[in-house]
This record gives sequence, structure tokens and C-alpha cells, in this order.
Amino acid sequence: MKSQRQRRIAHALIVVWTGAVLVFLYMPMLSVVLASFTKQRYFRFPVKAWDTRWYEKAFESLSVRDLFWTSFSVALLVTLISVVLAFFGALAFARYDWKGRKLYQRLILLPIFFPQAVLGLALLLWFSSLGITTSWQTAVFAHMIWILPIVTLIMSIQVYSFDPVWEEAAYDLGASRLQVLREITLPILAPGIISGAIFAFLLSWGNFPLSLFTTGADQTIPEWLYAKMVSGYTPMVPTLGSLTMGGAAGFLLVAFVVMIVIRRVKQGKSNQLR
Repeated sequence: MKSQRQRRIAHALIVVWTGAVLVFLYMPMLSVVLASFTKQRYFRFPVKAWDTRWYEKAFESLSVRDLFWTSFSVALLVTLISVVLAFFGALAFARYDWKGRKLYQRLILLPIFFPQAVLGLALLLWFSSLGITTSWQTAVFAHMIWILPIVTLIMSIQVYSFDPVWEEAAYDLGASRLQVLREITLPILAPGIISGAIFAFLLSWGNFPLSLFTTGADQTIPEWLYAKMVSGYTPMVPTLGSLTMGGAAGFLLVAFVVMIVIRRVKQGKSNQLR
């Protein structure tokens, strides 16, 4: 009886603690959403007058479309290139034993520990010395230097749990390298690949320090939000912030659905083999 009561108390405390953490994490985001629907220029709670005109202006604005397109282009390219390079980098990191592997494991993770502002400044000076004009393309390169090690580390976790016996069995049955890669390696490493892609896209989508130094005349959404917070604030700032959070949440939802589909396909194939 006493143990059941203790369990109930412990369960209640866990629920309360979890709720407090969620409120602490998501209350600022809720404030941004509420501020985007107010008629007043500055946010005051409770909101006395609601309005959606800032969303209408955001969808009609060509400059906002350019901001979204620039941010999306940078994030998409960073994701695609990082996933491809990190896939082979993760195999070298966690799968194969070769001379210089330990040094490679240390060097590949170094950019993660550099302050992004310092890294962005260093890249800006490097581009200037090479005579390269900064734009959103150079921002792609800058984002990759910081994001690629993170994606490599995420995929390496999945590679560490990958048993090479599956590939060896496929080779023994006469499969080619391409067949093994397509039918064995990629499906098994798919959760790590998808997780790495999610991190790459979201980290690039919301990156500010590297973009500030390397986009040049182009501008991403985080840069625009910062500029408007410094001077010329309007409710368009929380409106774009809300749309950005909504886009990130939608991307996570799509990725979650894709992972569920892949898992069900795997289960279906395993049931057929049985």
C-alpha cells in the first residue's frame, strides 16, 4: 500500500516537473505567436485586439518571399551536400580501421567547438583574401563547415550499431557492391541519414552568426529578424518568426511520417522473408 502511494506521488511529481519544463521551453514561442496577431505595434498581454493583417502582408510581400527562398535554398543545399559527404565520412569515422583514423576523428569534430561568430569572421576574411564576393552560395559553404561534423557524428552513431555480417552475407549470395549498398547498407542506416538531414536543415535554416558574415548582399530570415529588432520593429517580426517555427514544425512532421513509412516497409519485407 505504501509503495503504491509512493509510486503515485513520484508519478505526480514527474508529471508536474515535465509540465514545468515544457512551459519554460515553449512559453516564449507562444508569446511570439500571440504577438503576431495583435493590432498594436508592441506586444502587451492580455491582447486586447486581434488582427491577421500582418500575415496577409507577409504572404503578399515579395521581399518576404525572397527571404524565405534564400533561407530555403541555403538550408536545402546544405542538407543535400552534408548528407552525402557525412554518409561516407561516417563510414570512415566508425566503420573502417585505417591509418590516421584517430586523427581524423578528432579533426572532423573541431569546427563544432569554434564560436560561430569567430568562424564566420574567419571565413569572411578568407573569402576576401581570395577575391570571392560573398552571397548565399558562400553561406552554404560556411554552414557546411559547422554542420557537416554534426551530421557525420549523428550518422556515426547509427554506423556503430551496424553489423557488417549483413553485407558479408549478401556478398556470399552473389550481390554486387551497388546491390549491397542499395538493399542492405542504405536501409539499415536510413534512420541515421534521416536524422542527420533533419539536423542539417534546421540548423542551417535558423543559423544567424555564419549567415551574418557570409551572405553579403543576400539576406536570410534570421538576419532580417535581427535587423528589424535593432531598428524598425513591426509586428512583421513575430509574424515571420511564427511562420519560421511553423515551417520547422511542418518539416519535422514530414520527416517523422517518412521514418514511420520506412519502418513499416522494413517490417513488411521482413514478414515476407519469414
